Amino acid sequence: MKLYYILIAAILITGPATFAQQMKMGKDTTKKPAKKPVPKKAMPMDMDMMMDMGDMDMSMDMSKPMNSQFSLDLPMSRDGSGTSWVPDETPTYAYMIPGKKWMTMIHGSFFARYNNQDVFKSGSRGGSKFDVPDWLMAMTQTKVGNNGLFAINTMFSFDPFLVGPGGYPLLFQTGESYKGNKLVDRQHPHDLFAELSVAYTQRIAKDADISLSAGYPGEPALGPPVFMHRLSAMNDPDAPLTHHYSDATHITFGVVTTGFRYKDVKLEGSIFTGREPDEFRYNFDAMKFDSYSVRLSYNPSKQWALQISNGWLHSPEVADPLQNVVRSTASAIYTKMLNEDSYIATTLVYGQNHYSDNGKTLPSVLLESSLQLHKTAIYGKYEYVQKDADELNLVDSFPSNPTVNINALTLGVNHILTTVKNTNLTGGIQATLNISPTALTPLYGNTPVGFEVYIRINPSLMKMGHSKMEM
Repeated sequence: MKLYYILIAAILITGPATFAQQMKMGKDTTKKPAKKPVPKKAMPMDMDMMMDMGDMDMSMDMSKPMNSQFSLDLPMSRDGSGTSWVPDETPTYAYMIPGKKWMTMIHGSFFARYNNQDVFKSGSRGGSKFDVPDWLMAMTQTKVGNNGLFAINTMFSFDPFLVGPGGYPLLFQTGESYKGNKLVDRQHPHDLFAELSVAYTQRIAKDADISLSAGYPGEPALGPPVFMHRLSAMNDPDAPLTHHYSDATHITFGVVTTGFRYKDVKLEGSIFTGREPDEFRYNFDAMKFDSYSVRLSYNPSKQWALQISNGWLHSPEVADPLQNVVRSTASAIYTKMLNEDSYIATTLVYGQNHYSDNGKTLPSVLLESSLQLHKTAIYGKYEYVQKDADELNLVDSFPSNPTVNINALTLGVNHILTTVKNTNLTGGIQATLNISPTALTPLYGNTPVGFEVYIRINPSLMKMGHSKMEM
């Protein structure tokens, strides 16, 4: 197991250089008159020497921002997970690798942490663990003719190795299964192959384009960008308790999505496999294309991204194969840059599941926010979700299958300890106050408190587009 930690740390710390470091910019070879030498301060600087000055701010002023993977008319910063949108003002943490025809970016995050879900042992349902929740994504794109755009996305997670097949402790979390049993009070690990998708977009008129994407696995047009790709959630190692009420379809084995955009409005539809990934996290599940979804996205300004969506999921859970779910979501994301390396990012998500077997509709609300101030981040989230005894696998204890209200509040802080080769090493702590439903206090206690301490490795912030190159 130690070998995985060493390999992953080596990959990220010695990872690809940023765009600015890889650009080959030639020296000024213009001959100067011998009698009128150029003053030393005005002489152009050798760019090879500049690239060796690791502490210098190499931010670049791009007169034309790099385009989205799904539109030649939109900025790259609008791309969320799958085909979703985030605000245009969203900064990017990534390595960039330019080419003559292809532009490639690599994103990722590795949390090495200690997680204790019931520090004061209020109940019997908490657990503790050392693990490394993680993900690594590569995306590349190229222009096709004057109006076409082709993109390839891949995403991997080493959760099967670094978290384990049974997932990590997380009080009141539900969703998916392991060894034939529902996962309860645990967050499932993500699959090794989390995305392998291709997309083609064609501009058909000014401010209008159509797109087609396919993934095995991929993400349908349902819900907001998944939590690990939301700027407001990037500092939190945990999945939200509302994950399976809003954005859990981000790993779907078989999905085709088509979309039409006009200016800042996009309408999309997907057909996909409704079943959640099985407990064998290294394989490719069967494609069935038995579910579908629609999503309407609107970005009214550079700071806002809004969406509403609805999905009809066929038999999503292997533990309840006869149960179908209608999932409805709405979200608003706000991002505001305060300066080139400081910002505030906030997301509000409403999600609900309507279950076919008992006719229940269970809602959820998530409010998460992160304030980045240079190297220090202060972040938090509030979660409200309704779950019933069946969802919590407690029907034997509660035969009437009551619905309970769950509330949780998380606060955390972290600080970038150092940046090496455009890679951040960040240390952080966070705590969660869970408010148990009265009916469940014998199991969970009144207010179980979770605590986590972690070291995170991820690409540093790309500053291109925010300020001019300074020398």
